[in-house]
Formats: sequence, structure tokens, C-alpha cells
Amino acid sequence: MAESFLAIADSFSAGVGSPPAKRLGASDLQRRAMAHRPLPSYTQRLLRRLRLKLANAAPGKEVLDLSVVICTYNGEHRLPKVLDCLLAQLGTEHLAWEVIVVDNNSTDGTAQVFKTYQQQWPQDIPLRYAFEPRQGAGYARQSAITLARSPLIGFLDDDNHPALGWVVAAHRFGQIHPQAGAFGSRIRGDFEVTPPPNFGRIGSLLALTERGSAPLLYAPKQKVLPPAAGLVVRRQAWLGSVPDQLSLADAIGFRAAGEDLEVVLHMQRHGWEIWYNPAMRMQHEIPASRFERDYLLQMFRGIGLSRHRTRMLSVPLWQRPLAAHAYLVNDIRKIVRHLVKYQGEVVSDTVTACEMRLYLYSLISPFYITQRLWRQRWMRWSSKS
Repeated sequence: MAESFLAIADSFSAGVGSPPAKRLGASDLQRRAMAHRPLPSYTQRLLRRLRLKLANAAPGKEVLDLSVVICTYNGEHRLPKVLDCLLAQLGTEHLAWEVIVVDNNSTDGTAQVFKTYQQQWPQDIPLRYAFEPRQGAGYARQSAITLARSPLIGFLDDDNHPALGWVVAAHRFGQIHPQAGAFGSRIRGDFEVTPPPNFGRIGSLLALTERGSAPLLYAPKQKVLPPAAGLVVRRQAWLGSVPDQLSLADAIGFRAAGEDLEVVLHMQRHGWEIWYNPAMRMQHEIPASRFERDYLLQMFRGIGLSRHRTRMLSVPLWQRPLAAHAYLVNDIRKIVRHLVKYQGEVVSDTVTACEMRLYLYSLISPFYITQRLWRQRWMRWSSKS
């Protein structure tokens, strides 16, 4: 029964986005235009209900429009605000979408918060829960990919607050750009305290993204990509491009670093487009603890150590030895220039110290990543033997 319903639902979208097999005449174009007129609101509502029922009857099928995934670790006090933002979304009446909370090995009351919301959650927006025992946001996202029941998956952290039109903007952009493997949000900071002076120089590394009011295609040569916070990925692109074992999924120091870029780089290498979508507006809540000097220095250490892996993913295999040497020379140049330009501020100023930490550990990164990869391979081999 579920398969027959799926066939009916698929027939409404058959041929959309596919190139015509032959040149179309005027009458053909007229018939196609009539076929693609928006359906009446009543029909759209019926189709939405049908697809929501199919999501339960055929859990392995991509029958919904969008899955929104919230990855959380000990988010008992942060999760409610994200869920409230999703409850308040506007213009979603004709979208069949779901929300998945991936609990990344929390030890607080996160699961109880979910149960409380589930009791009062609207039935026409499925709210689901999954527990991922492997620590790390990369593992949580991989788990969500297997659970999602839609071709588009939007990732939110538990400190991300999407604007009222975020869901609609995400779905619309995915429909307009079928070659987009991933597209990021326009992210502004919601600061608990005033950021340190010159914070703008490092803001992008704290998942703040402001690239103007027009959509932007990230060119591979620019070496710039969106963060995972507020990122929407095409499930097909992930499954066809991203390996099951991400080398940066495990923590570097006190947290994972670079695993989000690793995912997007794999997609880009396989020919998928990566975009910035300013219509997907979002606030990133940044508490005072994120501006503590020790926290920032440790974070930039991890980002620096992950650099070699993310750099090499954008370089053809045969060019990597030469590229690694060029990056090594460039990192040394950046360190020397930084010391000459800022002198004592390298120690006294937090932002300048973070930049120096990034350059120093980027220099060390090739040696660290090589050791890390060999260690991971040894552990996998040991577990099999």
C-alpha cells in the first residue's frame, strides 16, 4: 500500500528539473506551463497530509520536503529556544517537513526536555529523537543523514536561532539550485558580552557569516566555505560524496575541528556546488565563556591542527606534495609578518594571539595529521583483527 501511495506522490513531480529529450514547440511549452501551475491550496494541503502519512508508512523513502536536524550536547537549557524558533516558522503550511533532535551523548536533562516538547508539538510536523553515543558533532550529523526522510537536510546547533522564514528560504533555495550540494546561512552573533577589540578578524571562525545580501557561489579556488551551523545539505550529495569515516570527526584537544569543512570539501570535489544563501537568516548565541582567552586559544589550536587535512582535500592527489611545501612556506611567512606587524600585541591582545596560534599550529598540522591518520588506521586494523 505504501509503495502505491509513493508512486502517486512521485507522479506529481516526475520530470521536474530534468532536461527535455527534444526541442519543444509552442503548444508543448504551453501544455508544460499549464502542467506546472501551482496546485490549489486545498490540493496542496491534501498532498502534504499524504506525504506525512507516507513518512511513517515508508521510513526509508525521501517523501518529505525538508528535515531540520538539531545536534545537541548537554543542551538542556539551550534546546528549548531552538525548538521555539522552529515552532514559530512562517509560510510552512504547504511544506511537509520534520524536526530531528540528535542527542550527542548528553548527560543532563536534554532527553527530558525533548519529551516535554513532544507532548505539545503539532502533529503535522513530526518531531523525532535520536541518541548518538559517539562524541562529536560529525558523528551526530552522520547519524541524522541516515534518519532523515527528505532530500534536503538543514543542520542547526543548539545555540542557533533561525529567523521566522528560515525553513521556507532553505526549501526554496534547494529547489531553485538543484546542483547545490550544500548552502549556508547568513549568521550574525547574539553576544552575551561585548566581543574583544578587532573581533571581526576572527569572527568567521566562530561560525559567523556575513557575505552580503545576494546569493554567492563559493568557487573552489577561493578556499572559503560555509560553517556547519545553519548549513543545508542535499542528502544525495552527502551519500555520494562523503565517506563513512571522517578523519576529523574525533576531537582535536577539547573539541572537534574542521569536520564540517571536511564534509563540504568532499561534496565540492565531487562536482557539487556550494552556496551562501542570505535569505536563511540566523542568530548564533555566543556566551561570555566563548570569549575567555584560554577557550579561544584552545579552539584556534584545534583549527590550526586540522588545516592540513582540509587544505589537501581541495588539491589533486598528485599535487599534494608540492602544495604541502607551498603551504609550509606560506605559514612561516605569515608567522614572521605577524610578529613584525604586531610585536608585543601577539602576547597581550587576545585576537592577535589567536591569529598567531592559528598560524603556528597550521605549520605543525602536516605532521600532526599524518600521525593522526596512521593512528586511526592502526586502531581500525586492530579492531578487525
